[in-house]
Amino acid sequence: MRASLRPATAACVAVIATGMLTSACGEGPATDASAAPIKIGLLATLHGTYAAVGTDIQRGFEVYLQSHGGKLGGHPVDLKVADEGDSAASAMPAALNLVNDEHIVAMTGIVGGGTVAAVAPMLREEHIPLVSANGRPGMDTVDGFWSTSFTSSDPGTAIAPFIKSTVAGPVFVIGPDYQGGRDEIGGFVNTFVAAGGKIANPGGEPLWTPFPATTNFMPYFDQIKRTGAKAIYAFYAGKAAIDFVKQYRRSDARTIPLYGAFLTEGSVLKEEGDAAVGISTVANYSADLQNAENDRFVAAWRQAHPESPTPTTFAMASYDAAAVLDRAIAAAGPRLTPEAINEQIGRLGDIPSPRGAWRFDANHGPIQKWYLRQVRAGEQGLTNALVQELATIGG
Repeated sequence: MRASLRPATAACVAVIATGMLTSACGEGPATDASAAPIKIGLLATLHGTYAAVGTDIQRGFEVYLQSHGGKLGGHPVDLKVADEGDSAASAMPAALNLVNDEHIVAMTGIVGGGTVAAVAPMLREEHIPLVSANGRPGMDTVDGFWSTSFTSSDPGTAIAPFIKSTVAGPVFVIGPDYQGGRDEIGGFVNTFVAAGGKIANPGGEPLWTPFPATTNFMPYFDQIKRTGAKAIYAFYAGKAAIDFVKQYRRSDARTIPLYGAFLTEGSVLKEEGDAAVGISTVANYSADLQNAENDRFVAAWRQAHPESPTPTTFAMASYDAAAVLDRAIAAAGPRLTPEAINEQIGRLGDIPSPRGAWRFDANHGPIQKWYLRQVRAGEQGLTNALVQELATIGG
């Protein structure tokens, strides 16, 4: 293991100067429990294909802070936001800056599964907990890593049995060619085929579109139409989802039912407009859910963002990441360190949430319900209306 990237903290230097050296000087940045300010790093895509996702992640965390007096665990929070970009290559320097220059006590956010895979080992070596707020890859080691969202294969796993029982024929599968896309699509294909479903793609293999370069999907829709598929399953988000949905509605494949993950989530739905009506998606959250936590979350979100009145699953997971850190920091005791925060996260039980109460499983992801939603017109305009519960995954 290489030496720590962080210099000695000011708190340690002060203790050494008075001759009272303690073992805490070997830990990460520490603060006194008397509500000293703390720095939390938020890494998210703020430009590029997934900027809409990253913006929702940032806003979800900020809504929680605004609803709790700008504090987590009684400590005023200095939220340090950095741009992840579209790849791990652009994310890593930003993450290193948060660690080396900002001396954060915890990190959250992260849009891309590839970024998680790249950043998590560095944070683990630095003993800084990561509470991610979007899809994550499968990981061999989860020490110091926690996810309030989902494993990237979960959405497809949750909806595959429903599609198998609903669609009378083969399903065409398409998604972006990068780690997160392959994980998302893989969850569907593996579960669907195991249940006896047939893939309409030639050779039975998903069609992978170059990421983030693909903006013209019309040739792919022509190909889908020729296969005789009875349904389409796709994963796209952000700008790619807008292009995919709009072109789907103009294509000869528009009469084929479209199912997917994140195709109509968040601000992209407004951009897609009527082209999205009738599209069914799988998610771990709907603003329609009836519980007190969701009522509070939706009200706080609408007060902060009246121009975008329906909160997304991305915002919800980030709101929950803040809630996890709030509880863990409060429980961490009189000397707050990254190590103490991580230890207390592991001791959390049920976590009240807008999606319904959930808890971490052995792989540090949530045990949670998944839902089928369909785009319909509502009081707030087009919404991802809740249709039914699909499955509970985790554990």
